[in-house]
Amino acid sequence: MSYDSKFKRTDIDELFKAVLLLEDEEDCYRFFEDLLTINEINSMAQRWQVAKLLAAKKTYSEIEEITGASTATISRVNKCLVYGAEGYQRILARGKEEERVL
Repeated sequence: MSYDSKFKRTDIDELFKAVLLLEDEEDCYRFFEDLLTINEINSMAQRWQVAKLLAAKKTYSEIEEITGASTATISRVNKCLVYGAEGYQRILARGKEEERVL
């Protein structure tokens, strides 16, 4: 791995390797329902929607209305888009490359 994460640990490596074994949407639902609480899943889904809307140049007000996310959440996601590890951007770009809506 060429990226040097500040969170790198063996147990996190194992978690990510498990995620990479997921084969389809059903696997994802089953794994994440067992791994996370419904609130954690909802929070992750909301952040992903916020990231997509920020990338689409929507305003904070529009994003708040569409997603119900707080301005603090929108700001946090925006900070990650601008100064983060480029995780959102990489997946957004792959979605565009594969011409599918994520």
